[in-house]
Amino acid sequence: MKIAVTGGTGTLGRHVAAELRARGHEVRVLSRSAPEYRVDLTTGEGLDRALNGCDVVVDASNNPSAKAASQTLVEGSRRLLAAEEAAGVRHHVCVSVIGCDRVPVGYFRVKAGQERVVEQGPVPWSIVRATQFHEYVVTMLDGVRRWPVLPVPRVPVQTVASTEVAQAVADVAEGPPRQGRVLVAGPEISGTRELVLAWLSSTGRHALLLPLPLPGRLGRALRAGALTAKRPDVRGATPFTAWLSTQSG
Repeated sequence: MKIAVTGGTGTLGRHVAAELRARGHEVRVLSRSAPEYRVDLTTGEGLDRALNGCDVVVDASNNPSAKAASQTLVEGSRRLLAAEEAAGVRHHVCVSVIGCDRVPVGYFRVKAGQERVVEQGPVPWSIVRATQFHEYVVTMLDGVRRWPVLPVPRVPVQTVASTEVAQAVADVAEGPPRQGRVLVAGPEISGTRELVLAWLSSTGRHALLLPLPLPGRLGRALRAGALTAKRPDVRGATPFTAWLSTQSG
């Protein structure tokens, strides 16, 4: 099949593209920095050419900025789906996040809005919801690596390797549209404190961990396990600590 991957140069998208190529598919990597198929979801520039002749589109685009995310993910999905319909694309695979309909903060609300656009759009669809990536945890901690004190909210999480999510996304892309959701989660549920301690040990750093209370609806949702899935459709095999050991050096 000819498959386009939007956000194909990102953390997940590059693994999805590599996985699909390894399975023998013709893959087009779409992003604002792609060497051949440069597209901009905020304007629609480049979409018509990039999608011409494609059978499937995997949307792994992302924008972590709460202010700009809606233009990329919600309005961008509308532009993308319209271009897909015009190009005759038969299957749209949207990558989303577990808990987006339960966590009352900006980015999660945007992802929920993106899902609604996909559900109501003109192209048959599947949505793959995943828990937070191991890489996301490390990126966040690397950003505060010099802090002697780390505030840590005590909430359950179920992080997963992005390569394992990519395999699940590729499986969905190869199949018929689900008109529903596939949940992908890590192999174990743990506390954020345990993840931070594992990271400190693997990096040889030291810091005082300060419990951070999360009040209100957000705290209640996170403590109730909004970022986890006890019975995911696909469960990753690599725990965070094992994954960390492969990243050293």
